[in-house]
Amino acid sequence: MSAAIQISVRELHARTGHYVRKAGANQRVIVTDNGKPVAELKPLEENATPRRKPWENRVLLPGFAAIMDKCVGGTDSTQIISEDREDRYK
Repeated sequence: MSAAIQISVRELHARTGHYVRKAGANQRVIVTDNGKPVAELKPLEENATPRRKPWENRVLLPGFAAIMDKCVGGTDSTQIISEDREDRYK
């Protein structure tokens, strides 16, 4: 776990989601009231491992996957999409 961050109750109130996500990512967050530590945010034991990024579990739609297969080596995707649309309406 990395070094703790100290924030005031006011800062926690203003940016709760930000600091909860920090705590969930194994960052200790100490909450102070009038400069005195009063609480600590830390991850739950079952969340101690870092969360996966949302895009790591993505599944591409079949049509998009087919277009991505054609986009190799810097191919212009707008040209491929236009050609795909032309093929559909023939």
